[in-house]
Amino acid sequence: MTVADDARAGGLARLPREERRAQVLRAAREVFVAQGYHTAAMDDIAERAGVSKPVLYQHFPGKLDLYVALLDDGIAVLLDTLRTALEATTDNKQRVRGAVAAYFGFVDDPDGAYRLVFESDLTNEPAVRYRVEAADDACSLMLGRVIAEDTGLSAAQAELLASGLLGMAQIAARRWLREEPRMAREAAVDLIAGLGWRGIGGFPLSHPPTA
Repeated sequence: MTVADDARAGGLARLPREERRAQVLRAAREVFVAQGYHTAAMDDIAERAGVSKPVLYQHFPGKLDLYVALLDDGIAVLLDTLRTALEATTDNKQRVRGAVAAYFGFVDDPDGAYRLVFESDLTNEPAVRYRVEAADDACSLMLGRVIAEDTGLSAAQAELLASGLLGMAQIAARRWLREEPRMAREAAVDLIAGLGWRGIGGFPLSHPPTA
């Protein structure tokens, strides 16, 4: 059931501002994911959200503002998931797996927020391009710090390796999602994490554990 279905079923109840904003965002995500930015219309979003266009514009002055808000939300989820995975263990092999799993989990979310981050049709828009590139940099920086600390590589070298590993995870996750039949997600994560660990694990530790 869509947000609009909910609104029609229960009537257009007066909601607190933050709840109404969240309702609009959910509806907009559905429309943007299904249609892309350029095809989506504010009329479609208002109808899906079960609100009038004046109400929609009270929350977001324009379509780009709405899209950027959704993009920021999606990026925040990805960054939080990756950060949690890297901080959950000090075992580097498990960190690699956790990083790969973060991308697979993000892509596998039924909301489809990954489409706005990884497959946007609006990357020629500076506000969108800046956020997508900043997200990529932030993810590479997080993993790069771990690699630099444990290998003694320079920050630039470590971040480039991190970017390669995370890029592999992103592309593999998107490929996995469209496969039919699709292998189990955990099996796919193990496969890609194994490949990544064979590469990253080949760099010697700068401070190996003592016996």
